[in-house]
Amino acid sequence: MENRKLKPTDASNERLKVHTETHSDLTGFAGWFERLTRRFKNLGVALAISPLILIFAAVVSTSLYPGLLLLQYIHTWVAESSIFIKAAGYSVGISLAYLSFAITTVFLVPAINFLLPLRVKETRGNWYSWSAIPWYYHNALVQFVRFAVLEMITPTPLNVLFYKMMGMKMGKGCLINTTHIWDPCLIELGDYVTIGGSATVFAHYGQGGYLIIGKTKIGSYTTIGLKASVMGCVTIGERCSVGPHVAVLPKTELKDNEKLLK
Repeated sequence: MENRKLKPTDASNERLKVHTETHSDLTGFAGWFERLTRRFKNLGVALAISPLILIFAAVVSTSLYPGLLLLQYIHTWVAESSIFIKAAGYSVGISLAYLSFAITTVFLVPAINFLLPLRVKETRGNWYSWSAIPWYYHNALVQFVRFAVLEMITPTPLNVLFYKMMGMKMGKGCLINTTHIWDPCLIELGDYVTIGGSATVFAHYGQGGYLIIGKTKIGSYTTIGLKASVMGCVTIGERCSVGPHVAVLPKTELKDNEKLLK
């Protein structure tokens, strides 16, 4: 795991300097960006993620296009019909338009994620850093689909397919009954893993002003209970059980057949 520290003289100075340091060890554009972001913070982050506005606009407009095209055809077909036929036609058209929007979005966003020249890597460093930008973009795309579509298609094979296309590694027979997932590109599931309703799984955590991004692994035949939380840098073995509402803290390692019920 990459470990870019800020050269502290002791632990207390490390916690302080991560918030106040404006220096960057990088060169070129990446170094300029880090210095700008660390000096102006919110302004720097806003500039860095502003292209997301264009990306989301492109996703929405592209995903809406097939449905709106269908509505145009329906409008032509029912233009001379009675008000009852028009209402029926528009109702069917709007329903199919939303369905096409959902399906298009589920496939389009992973394609954009793949094409972007940004890859999330395991790292430990300042929140205001060049290495954090891919993490922002990746999770922004995931959460866009979550709030636009996934809540309506969970749990189905389509939401499992979406997470696979976003980079989540998983074996056969997995069931994901939640949309509370971040960092899918750094999450690994074995065979027949069950993630319960509203459970939260992610591959990062924040501590002492640092953003730590690290892989989360869940072994085969393991069950994550209702509303449980599995945090970053966690390794769970095979045939384990995590009880409802239980939090699996960062750096936890559960051995095979182990149960964490409270």
